[in-house]
Amino acid sequence: MANNKSARKRIITNNRNRLNNRYYKTSVRTLTKLFLKNLEKEQTLESKKNLQMILNSIYSFLDKGTKKNVFHRNTAARQKARLASKLSTSN
Repeated sequence: MANNKSARKRIITNNRNRLNNRYYKTSVRTLTKLFLKNLEKEQTLESKKNLQMILNSIYSFLDKGTKKNVFHRNTAARQKARLASKLSTSN
């Protein structure tokens, strides 16, 4: 356990940051799984709009996470490029 006041404060700050990071990472992971699952299904006009909405949400989480240093910018760019490529090849 922490021996001084600043170490206790650090523990609180680290825990808060860990929860924020977890929120972004799990949201991206969950939305990516949903995106890939819907991508395998037969494509209709409505499902394509749904896929684009999910992809926009993923982009949003990745960009906000990058801004808050949850993701490295190259990691976010790579994930976005891969997902966009999968969407374009499925059409």
